[in-house]
Amino acid sequence: MTTQSLTLTLPQPILEYLRETAVATQQSLEQVALQSLEGNLPPTAANAPPEMQAELLAMQTASASELEQIASSQIPPEQQARHLALLEKNKGGITPKEREELITLRLDADRLMLRKAYAWAVLRWRGQSVPALNELPLD
Repeated sequence: MTTQSLTLTLPQPILEYLRETAVATQQSLEQVALQSLEGNLPPTAANAPPEMQAELLAMQTASASELEQIASSQIPPEQQARHLALLEKNKGGITPKEREELITLRLDADRLMLRKAYAWAVLRWRGQSVPALNELPLD
């Protein structure tokens, strides 16, 4: 990995906190600062499916209310019911058409989960408080 230098001017309390953390963890100040930056950036969209990358990147400029709406969105109940019914039926065998539908429903659910996770990550990056995992709605 190629590295480049960047000079930052930080408020004294943040610099002191980074120094304290570096001493406590026996790391260099640079390592602690780099970890802090890496750990707080939104996830890269480059690892997402290509067809979703532009949508995820666009979330970085979305309003907080738009992100909260995405983060709290749910699969429609009838789609959830159909997905569960096909999963249950799949235990005994399903038709090729049903298998294709099941794959589509799973991909839709996976894409929604990725959108939701990315929206929460962007909100967190912006300094918004985000709920703990056990505080998220189950439905």
